[in-house]
Amino acid sequence: MTEELLTQALELFTLTQPYTREQLDQKREALLHTWTPRRFANLTNNPKKYMQAYKKAEEMTRQIESSYALLEAILARDEGRNPDVRRKT
Repeated sequence: MTEELLTQALELFTLTQPYTREQLDQKREALLHTWTPRRFANLTNNPKKYMQAYKKAEEMTRQIESSYALLEAILARDEGRNPDVRRKT
């Protein structure tokens, strides 16, 4: 894992370290709602513009999911190191 990937993931999720699982999950849900490809179905009758928007949404969804996986792995690692950081239920 490079520091650059971590920085990009934090920027995408607009988070800073330390962050909580709740913050991470809320940001993921909001980003996926914004970038779900289905949202672009009724934006235009122009097939070319639709496909451009759809492909952008697909790419953003992939970025969101990979960034989430990275940030979640870091959070799990940190929770394992420090029991006081564990999620409170």
